Amino acid sequence: MNAETPVRATKMNFIQAINLGLDEAMAADRRVILMGEDIADDQGGGVFTVTRGLSAKYGAARVRSTPISEQAIVGAAVGAAIAGYRPVAEIMLMNFIAVAMDQVVNHAAKLRFMSGGQTHVPLVIRTATGAGVGFGGQHSDMLEAWFAHVPGLKVVTASNPADAKGLIRSCIEDDDPCIFIENTAAYGTSGPAPAPGYTVPLGRAAVAREGRDVTVIGYGAAIPHALAVAQAMQADGISVEVIDLRTIAPFDEAAVLVSVAKTGRAVVVHEAVRKFGVGAEISSLIHEHLFATLKAPVQRVGSAYAPVPFSPVLEKAFLYSRDDISAAILRTMGR
Repeated sequence: MNAETPVRATKMNFIQAINLGLDEAMAADRRVILMGEDIADDQGGGVFTVTRGLSAKYGAARVRSTPISEQAIVGAAVGAAIAGYRPVAEIMLMNFIAVAMDQVVNHAAKLRFMSGGQTHVPLVIRTATGAGVGFGGQHSDMLEAWFAHVPGLKVVTASNPADAKGLIRSCIEDDDPCIFIENTAAYGTSGPAPAPGYTVPLGRAAVAREGRDVTVIGYGAAIPHALAVAQAMQADGISVEVIDLRTIAPFDEAAVLVSVAKTGRAVVVHEAVRKFGVGAEISSLIHEHLFATLKAPVQRVGSAYAPVPFSPVLEKAFLYSRDDISAAILRTMGR
């Protein structure tokens, strides 16, 4: 190795991984452009520094800091996508997408259908959210169920940095609009670095841990918690399989059904409030297809049906916990 050969990192955190994915996509395709509030280097590379260094590398024409207007950001991104670009629009926090729901739901999601397949919208909306960091009720909601309910949108989130890099690349390369959800509490979490060019196919789940007694299904920040619970329960003789959906919509139904058919038990976990959530859809699918082979009703674990509190004590009480996952697994085991 000579002095000019770059040393590839063996570990990286979520911020570095997403930045790498954006960097690779921009290097590979000049149609990839970024837009959002404060994302250029003159403003710090985004409030979470995810885009740091990219405007210096690719110029202000491809990394555009925008006014504070979510409607304008998404509206401009939809127009750019129709015109042949592959825009990645950053909406700083997921709650703020509510301001741009018309552009997301009535334009980005529907244009391919309403044009008879003639107009694609290759748009990615990156957005951060998550409880546990004291951001309060208007900055912390997990709203993936809103977008999973809209035909035409793909909804994606990663549980580890390598998948974050691989999924953002696949979203950018997809011809349909994708909502890419990042967890603020997990930004600094490190994991093995992905290989150059690494991508993760959309709509394909991963078996994060194999097991034989019960299947735990989740995505995003729920997966490390599920894996920790699975490891702890091994000492009690309970073998837990963990399925990481990675793509929430459309989720990998086959992977879920194969796993639950093997174990006969299922627990679905997500940070979003339990009621009316993605877990209910997955639970319904399992009951519809595997009712005769289930050994126990499917259990759901989620957060309390309330706005996210600002108080640390109340926020902790609001959030689901590893104890909740353990209790749900034990209920399926009849313990």
